[in-house]
Amino acid sequence: MSEESGDVHHPGEIVPESGIYECDCGQAHDYSTDVKGHRFPPLPAGCTGEGWKLKTAAHPGS
Repeated sequence: MSEESGDVHHPGEIVPESGIYECDCGQAHDYSTDVKGHRFPPLPAGCTGEGWKLKTAAHPGS
């Protein structure tokens, strides 16, 4: 998976790649640092997005 893939991961799903994720609401204001194998957290209160998108991979190229 890469930043360009555009994959949206929903709260409760297993994190496929460690990194920093942002909500997909389009305002790029809510971030979550997630670890591969853990579950994605709920979106922040009041967020109009549907899920999390990878912004920065923790280990690019691995």
